[in-house]
Amino acid sequence: MACKGQLEVEVELKSPAEKVWGIIRDCTTIFPKALSHDYKSIEVLEGDGKAPGSIRLINYAEGSPIVKVSKEKIESVDETGKIYVYSIFDGDLMKFYKSFIAKIVVAPKGESSLVKWSCDYEKASEEIPDPSLIKEFAVKNFVEIDDFLHKA
Repeated sequence: MACKGQLEVEVELKSPAEKVWGIIRDCTTIFPKALSHDYKSIEVLEGDGKAPGSIRLINYAEGSPIVKVSKEKIESVDETGKIYVYSIFDGDLMKFYKSFIAKIVVAPKGESSLVKWSCDYEKASEEIPDPSLIKEFAVKNFVEIDDFLHKA
């Protein structure tokens, strides 16, 4: 039985795509402030924290399920298409998965936006569950980003 899989989810937000994309692109600075219950800190270890090849160390707060620390690498960014791809390569998640690559796509939907999050993963063993907790965490973050933008 294969230990590889994919999850995806779409979330409709009230905020315009440009604003949501701006928050995602500047998440190194904004997430620890706007989502401090989930993110203690995001530290840039290599690169500028926005360009492909950049490596970030993320320290999660109490709101994060199972994962407290992770290192991620920005794999690609398409500013025009608002597509952001990153991989997790070190930290708590790697106890459960051999590989984990996620993709965020922000699309305009009238005055609002549609955010699609997906991930490709390979489990460390067949007993490991699908990363549905991570998917739920991503959805929660997008909804909270939307709320943050409406309060700003």
